[in-house]
Amino acid sequence: MKKLLIVLVSALSFLSVAPMTMAAESEVTWTNPDDYRDMRPGNTSTRKKFQAHVFEELEEHFAKLAAKLPESQKLVIDVTDVDLAGDVRIGTMNEIRIVKDIYHPRIEFSYKLVNADGSVATEDALNLKDMGFLQGSLMRYRNDTLGYEKKMLDDWFNKTFKAQIVKK
Repeated sequence: MKKLLIVLVSALSFLSVAPMTMAAESEVTWTNPDDYRDMRPGNTSTRKKFQAHVFEELEEHFAKLAAKLPESQKLVIDVTDVDLAGDVRIGTMNEIRIVKDIYHPRIEFSYKLVNADGSVATEDALNLKDMGFLQGSLMRYRNDTLGYEKKMLDDWFNKTFKAQIVKK
């Protein structure tokens, strides 16, 4: 009886994890990050720590987006420039990021959607920006770091890969 229980628990554990593995993966490359337009942290941390945090957040977000694609595909991203929403103001004791509509988020990157056989399903290079980022709804990311950037990437992804997105 004890062995049967162990087998059942193991099987259920496997089944609960299996759907998570049935998705495409992503690969993100950060080309010349020291030349990015806006990677300034304000007083919150050092530039390197802030940069690492931004990269981690965006890599995780690209992975979440790629998970919507068929498992046989891979989303390869090469980021060449980042300009975060807002602007860090210098001149006072506290450097803070001021978010106004004139400081819209922008990410320049190229992407490839690669099939399992290595062939490229689609690719493009673009300068993605959201000049109306303060006018839309941000309810989904209202408490998230880089919410404006994530929403902008969601809009791009859903429009670009509409036909490839797997309904779950």
